[in-house]
Order: sequence, then C-alpha cells, then structure tokens
Amino acid sequence: MDKFNAEHYQDPTPYQALSTIETERKVARAYRPLVYICSPYAGNIAGNVENARRYSRFAFEQGCIPIAPHLLFTQFLDDNNPREREMVMHFGDVLMSQCREVWVFGDTISPGMDAEIKRAQWKNYRLRFFTNDLKEVER
Repeated sequence: MDKFNAEHYQDPTPYQALSTIETERKVARAYRPLVYICSPYAGNIAGNVENARRYSRFAFEQGCIPIAPHLLFTQFLDDNNPREREMVMHFGDVLMSQCREVWVFGDTISPGMDAEIKRAQWKNYRLRFFTNDLKEVER
C-alpha cells in the first residue's frame, strides 16, 4: 500500500517510514508475562523494600511485568496488624494466580515467603530462585 507523491508517482518512502514506526510501537508494547516477586518484607523494612524494588526492576529488564504485593498493599495496610497482614497475604495469593511464574529472591526465606512458596508448590506454579545479587540458582 504505497503512497503517491505530488507528481502522482508511487512513493514507498512514507509508507516504509510509517510501517517502521508502527512496528517499533508494537515491539515496545509487546506481550510481557506477569511474574510474582517473592522477597522479604518484615524486619529491615527499608532495606527489604529497596531490594524488592531492585528485584522488580530486574524482572522488568528481563521482559516481564513484576507483581510485588508486599510493595503495593503495605502502602495502605498495616503489616503489623494480624488481620490486615492476613489480607495482604490473601491479596497476594489472588495476584499470584494470575502470574506465569513466581520468582523468589534473597538468601533468607521469611515466614511469609515460606507460605507463598508452599502455595505456589501446592498450585504447581513454576518457581524460580535468585540470590540477592540476581543470580538464578537451582533449588
């Protein structure tokens, strides 16, 4: 579908340019799978939040959409309130069911992470494990 120039001759240049722009736009918006980020929150909250952000950035750079419930829900729910912590865990379970994989980060498995890992295993979700420095390890 070539365009015509002012002299009514076919001019493929605008078509090629527009096609290139459209292709680049589609690539930028290409499908990215959801991945669940499982990492510590409690304890050193400031450090753990910074790490979770780093892990989420890593997942993004790997072509995924990171889902880190412990970064989202603790913005308005109190992790120290047992009832609200239960809601955080439940909301995380709901989001986990929409993810292609569960990525576990860090050298320490907290009780909350242990519950998430057990749920992922029970549901037969694909689990991947990474060290603090983002190296994938077998488990």
